[in-house]
Amino acid sequence: MVDRLKKIYEAFPRVQLPQHLWDVDDMQQLSENIGSAKTRVEGCTSFLKAAIKWSAEFGSNSNGSPELHIMLAEYIFSESPEVDMNRVTYHFVRGNNPKKFASTLVNFLGKCYPGEDDLAIARAVLRYLSLGNLKDANILMDEMKKQIESAEVELPRTDLMQFINYLLPTMERDALPLFNMLRANFKSSIEKEPAFNEMLDDIAEKFYGVQRRNPMGMFGDIFKLMGAE
Repeated sequence: MVDRLKKIYEAFPRVQLPQHLWDVDDMQQLSENIGSAKTRVEGCTSFLKAAIKWSAEFGSNSNGSPELHIMLAEYIFSESPEVDMNRVTYHFVRGNNPKKFASTLVNFLGKCYPGEDDLAIARAVLRYLSLGNLKDANILMDEMKKQIESAEVELPRTDLMQFINYLLPTMERDALPLFNMLRANFKSSIEKEPAFNEMLDDIAEKFYGVQRRNPMGMFGDIFKLMGAE
């Protein structure tokens, strides 16, 4: 079934948009091309999301077929006029090809705006870890470092990247105090994206068994007890 879906996916049209939209002279044509691209991406996204939902219900993976997630991530990245790396990352980390994700991130580093590079890499690593997938998080970073050597880009040298570089070996050990210390020391960098702290809470729960605090506090606990009766 996945092979059939892949054939349908491969039939979706692809039109190359210029890397820098401001380099185009015919703005009306550009506007039409962008509108068409958005329509194509929405169509392919709807199709693959339905396929992923079906595969989650009737397949062996509760997140849906990893191959379908990879297809959707690739299409969004290659065909969107303005790439949403949040969406791309969401589907890649539910896929089964961290090396392909690494290639996509290296590609992104070559054309993203300043300040987006370290966020994209940190988001990818933290999303893998929040799913309990340390193996693919390490493969992603190792592969990126290999590919960077032959590409005309560099890994960002920021505090957030330093945090990620310290975090990965920490997750190899039973080192909750060190994990908490890293969160405290790099607090300002982590807060560059609000979702990072939530992911780190998920990671603490997955790797160290730290229970997440109920945002409703005592009332939440009361409602939970009432619901159990």
